Formats: sequence, C-alpha cells, structure tokens
Amino acid sequence: MSVQERKARERADRERLIVATARELAEQQGWDAVTTRRLAERIEYSQPVLYSHFRGKREIIGAVALEGAAELAAAVRAAVSATHGPRERVAALAYAYLDFAARNPALYDAIFQLDGGLAFAQEDTPEPLKDAFAALLETLGEVAGDGVHPGLFTEVFWASLHGLATLARAGRLPPGDAERRVELLVDRLAVL
Repeated sequence: MSVQERKARERADRERLIVATARELAEQQGWDAVTTRRLAERIEYSQPVLYSHFRGKREIIGAVALEGAAELAAAVRAAVSATHGPRERVAALAYAYLDFAARNPALYDAIFQLDGGLAFAQEDTPEPLKDAFAALLETLGEVAGDGVHPGLFTEVFWASLHGLATLARAGRLPPGDAERRVELLVDRLAVL
C-alpha cells in the first residue's frame, strides 16, 4: 500500500469516527450537544482536524443524514421482503418506517428535520436520499391506483408516515392507537 493510499484510508477512518461520534452524542443528548469542540474532545483530535473533514456542524449533520437514509432504505426493504401480497408489504413498510423513526430519533431528525445542506427532490439529491425514496416507491408504486402517479402517491404516503412519526414522538397522539393508525392509513390510502 502506498503512502497516499494509507493517508486516504486514515482520512476516511477519521471521517467515519467523526460521523459515528456525532451520531452517538446526538442520540444520547440531542443535536444541541453536538459541537465541534465536544466532538474534538471525544475523538481526541483538534478542532482544525475536524474542520479539515467538515466545514461545520451542518456538514456533519448531512453526513449523518446520508448514513441514516441508507439504513432507512435497508430497514424498509428488509421488512417488505419478508412479506407476501401488496397489503402486507405496505403495512410492513409503514411499521418499519415508524419503528426506524422511533428507535433513532436523532438520526431521523438529521435526515428529515435538520439542515444538513442536502438537496431533496432535485437533480443533485445525493444517492442515499434518492435510494431511501426508491425503497418506498418500490412498494407504494404498486398500490397507487389507476391514474395516480406512483411518485406522487409515494410522497403523500411518506408525508403521512412522517406526520405520524413526528406527532407520536412529540406526544401529540395517544400512544395506544398506533397500530390502528397504520391500519387505517394502509386500508384507506393504498389501492389493494
């Protein structure tokens, strides 16, 4: 291995460490606790080293969001692949999405709530974000109904899931009805 390859590998390792540490700190204490000073202390590098990888917290949030989008896509695809029939696939997708949001609140916020400097729904949208949407579209596109654009249907269904996830986490919905909400969403919105 050349010196240049070793340095590139070490740089990639440092970036992964910064992202993992930011994510861990955010899950433990919230995104307000994630500062370059705290990250530098935790990973035992100077702040200038952090800034040589990321220009600031916004870019770190963006890196965490991309990692999270890939995980969300994998979680949805895994849940859907274990089912048979359109209704079961849509329900599995909904439960997997809501479970992901509930288990990873800071990660979910990085993807969908915070400014990570990432473009959504544009030509320059990063591939992990496109793939997360594609993971939803793969299942939801088949139940959009005649004359309904599959992408538009996926956006509306996704917005419904996002609303449920956000309102439930904020304590704005009674916790006992979570399953009934998903069943209602699946039965009334999807053409099965």
